[in-house]
Amino acid sequence: MIQLNKVSKYFGRNRAVDNLSLSVEKGEIFGLVGPDGAGKTTAIRMITGILEPTEGEITVLGSRNLEAIKGRLGYVPQKFSLYGDLTVMENIRLLGALYGASPEKIKILAQEILSFTKLLPFQDRLADNLSGGMKQKLALAAGLMHKPEIFFLDEPTTGVDPVSRREFWQMLYGLSREGMTIFVSTPYMDEAELCTRIAFMHQGKIVTCASPQELRSAYPYGLLELHAQSKEVKKYLQKCPLRDINAFGEKYHLVVDNPQEAITAVEKALQQAAINIVSLEEISPTLEDVFVVLAKEVV
Repeated sequence: MIQLNKVSKYFGRNRAVDNLSLSVEKGEIFGLVGPDGAGKTTAIRMITGILEPTEGEITVLGSRNLEAIKGRLGYVPQKFSLYGDLTVMENIRLLGALYGASPEKIKILAQEILSFTKLLPFQDRLADNLSGGMKQKLALAAGLMHKPEIFFLDEPTTGVDPVSRREFWQMLYGLSREGMTIFVSTPYMDEAELCTRIAFMHQGKIVTCASPQELRSAYPYGLLELHAQSKEVKKYLQKCPLRDINAFGEKYHLVVDNPQEAITAVEKALQQAAINIVSLEEISPTLEDVFVVLAKEVV
């Protein structure tokens, strides 16, 4: 469905995307994950034909003429881009008309898509008066008005509350089950877990690409989770056999080579510092742990 071969994009001397190669198969939920400034938005804009690559080749739906297949693509940008002074239904009707649908077809599609996105009860509400989560659902509905074969979403749930994020992803899974290919960028690791495959992007490059399970299984170190009654444990653990210490809420993830050796050293160091350990145990890595290691390896 999507094939990128050694694609780069320059803005002046700045290389926003660097020698990008990847492929996306039909029916996948493909996640592009990485920090702000990694090049995710630039990559999506090139794949959808909004930007021209400086180097390399992009093939989408078997065509290198992206202009010719734009009508088969759907796109939800980072920022809400519909009309705030129009109602939900007026925005949907406008998008349907722009895609060339007849009034009868627009009416049928609007009912179907607004029901699917649970926006039908709000069809007469101005877009400006919708919550953040409902605005994103409206953007999703608008992007579906022409039944795209590939649906691109650029950080669609940024700033959206957790409940709305979960509902949004439930809708994406529904679209995937119907055979739609979904390409989504996200900064959230819990959302990355929901993708079929993930490409981790850093400083314009793809660092790795695999399923969430494969990425976690390939984690090269041991991992401990420490919960201690102190927010300054790092300075007391400097002489312990640890590769890294990362804060996760009130807890710390300790990257180690030998878990048992590290546990003994950490317990001794914190006992000498009179810091009470609530819990200290070996755990399986999360995707966030994986990406923290990957990001540090390529710096």
